[in-house]
Amino acid sequence: MLPATATLDRLTDRPSQRYAFFPGWTMLAISAAAQFMSAPGQSYSVAAFKDPMQGELGITETNYSLAYGFATVVSGLLLPSVGRLIDRVGARRLLPMIGLLLGTACVCMSLTSGLFSLYVSFSLVRSLGQGALTLVSIWLVGEWFARRRGFATALAGLGGSLSVMFFPLLNGWVISQFGWQSGWLVLGVLAWSVLVLPSLLLVRDRPEDLGLLPDGDPPHADDPSDHEKPDLEPSGDHGQVADAEPPSAGWGVGDVLRDVTFWKLLAVPATSGMVGTGLVFHAVSLLGSRGVSPGWALALISLQAAVATTVALLAGWLTDRYPSRFLLAAAMLLLAASVAIVLTMSWTAAALVYATLLGLHGSIIRSTGMVVWMTYYGRANQGAIRGVAMAVMILGAAAGPLPLAFSADWSGSYDPALLVFVLIPLVTATLVLTAGPPQLVGNDGCRQSM
Repeated sequence: MLPATATLDRLTDRPSQRYAFFPGWTMLAISAAAQFMSAPGQSYSVAAFKDPMQGELGITETNYSLAYGFATVVSGLLLPSVGRLIDRVGARRLLPMIGLLLGTACVCMSLTSGLFSLYVSFSLVRSLGQGALTLVSIWLVGEWFARRRGFATALAGLGGSLSVMFFPLLNGWVISQFGWQSGWLVLGVLAWSVLVLPSLLLVRDRPEDLGLLPDGDPPHADDPSDHEKPDLEPSGDHGQVADAEPPSAGWGVGDVLRDVTFWKLLAVPATSGMVGTGLVFHAVSLLGSRGVSPGWALALISLQAAVATTVALLAGWLTDRYPSRFLLAAAMLLLAASVAIVLTMSWTAAALVYATLLGLHGSIIRSTGMVVWMTYYGRANQGAIRGVAMAVMILGAAAGPLPLAFSADWSGSYDPALLVFVLIPLVTATLVLTAGPPQLVGNDGCRQSM
């Protein structure tokens, strides 16, 4: 987040301009396009290539999965560094570079000829698509919106939802007609076309660069730093309660990592990544043990995604009006309830409720879970802070399938792991409810409530 004096300096350095159309909406469209084009590094897109690549390359199921898991871990470990780079360089220079590299990584995937090149190519597409591109797209929205950040983030996230619907179908058709190599080449050309030139021409890092403030508020507002002040008490005519950004002065990444509140908040992406991914990864066998057919189990994943997409804008609207810790705690309770339904399921129709609750949980994570870091710690280092959070979520996702697998192998049932998966979100909900205003430790060792 920019200090008030820095904001004022930027505004006075730039001539005041009038825009019939707030440029932030253009940045939001670019962000949505970036999330749409993160597909080459996402599991829902890569899934279509699995069988044809394994068959032609002669790679076993285990080796293919290990290569993908290795790439996922690499992507997660790189994200904090990528976040710091975004904070320093900005999206205007970095986004077209990521688009260019992602397209090149897709070409590398099309040239894969063995296990070693698979490890390298997977690491490239996962780190650039799933990691860097997603992070920079969310960063851009966070810079251009403050009061409406939750809604704007949810709106941009629809690009990712459309990606889930579009790319599995496109990949399947191209692969069936022209082969998996052509499928990767098509993705590479799309990445170059959608990301590189539009980013070079249209992206601006911050509204202050154009003499504006976040949300399109006029630059002659009484105090630009109003966008950065905490509002943890009821405000407005309707008594709405919402977190707002704390003052930015002094909040370095090291300060954030030393803050207890940060670690309480970080438990949310860790829990969502681990429990959510475990449930989806084992969906067919897990629900099959409850009498749900494989076809219905896969359909329930689609239902979950549809619910998350449908409710996303409502979740974003709520994010702008109510404290983040309450919404994140609600997401954890929804996750715990969904696991409890599977654990105690005695009739298959309950699986519909299970998928619906998971979808509601996902809608909150994709909105509140994305903006909470700026809500608590501001704009100045949002890339680095988000990078840590996304890394934890990705690493949690990499570990998520293991507890259920161990439970099934050792006890012959998923129930022991499911019981643990009920308890973990409940503990996380308790933690996040206590995540009050962050406290910055001053040079004198005293804590300053922000």
